[in-house]
Amino acid sequence: MSSTRWTAGDVPDQHGRVAVVTGANTGLGFETAKVLAARGAAVVLAVRDVEKGAAAASRMGGDVSVQRLDLSSLTSVREAAEAVRGRHPRIDLLVDNAGVMYTPRRTTQDGFELQFGTNHLGHFAFTGLLLDALLPVPGSRVVVVSSVAHRVRAAIHFDDLQWERSYSKVAAYGQSKLANLLFTYELQRRLAAHATSTIAVAAHPGISNTELVRHTPAPVRALMDRLGNVLTQPAAMGALPTLRAATDPAVLGGQYFGPSGAGEARGYPRQVASSDQSHDLAVQRRLWTVSEELTGVTFPV
Repeated sequence: MSSTRWTAGDVPDQHGRVAVVTGANTGLGFETAKVLAARGAAVVLAVRDVEKGAAAASRMGGDVSVQRLDLSSLTSVREAAEAVRGRHPRIDLLVDNAGVMYTPRRTTQDGFELQFGTNHLGHFAFTGLLLDALLPVPGSRVVVVSSVAHRVRAAIHFDDLQWERSYSKVAAYGQSKLANLLFTYELQRRLAAHATSTIAVAAHPGISNTELVRHTPAPVRALMDRLGNVLTQPAAMGALPTLRAATDPAVLGGQYFGPSGAGEARGYPRQVASSDQSHDLAVQRRLWTVSEELTGVTFPV
């Protein structure tokens, strides 16, 4: 698979395809949805703030609709999935993009630590509730957006998943992003065993200058403001690994895409490697079981 300067111009025609993108009102999700809509896809912006979603849709053009989705509420996740399936019984692409990063310790409406509950459990449930609409569709895909942070102080703390004994916002974010990859790889294995052409793929944006960094420590934000053009890349570039994972015909299930530059911080998208920990089969299966128990969502595969 070539990694030479793959750009938004390489996204194939998307007419006739339905794409659902979470967190699509700003940043990486906005750029991802905008390109998909420009290529002809019917795009659903699944967002927490519908007013911001409508404003984002108005800047895209094409066949774009807005669906309220608060990933920190399993009630909202179920309502959103039901509404999306009611309008789109056939879905070609689900992009699990939304996320929160380095937040102070807070819990979701269901009592989960906010980063784990939003970044992993919310997407796990949303994907499980929509998967029946993807399975019959030839070439359908689930793309899960992870992060280079899946290597940073990252582990699945099964003895304290919700960080009730102590809390590190950096380690909690790392846990959630590692969970994204563990989920993707276990989902792909289950899809492959189900004899469907639906695949699960992961991507990460490198270090992109988006609203997601607003909770990073002040010295880090100051450094990024001063050296942003050197250390980070624009959201439009950061969205390219997701777009490649979502649309490149050569992509295979279980692959992982990120920027091609040093440290995978910047650059054009290519297939990259994830940590050894993310490929631990026992951890993948245990996390899956726990996620089903916590969300009450079981998958059709």
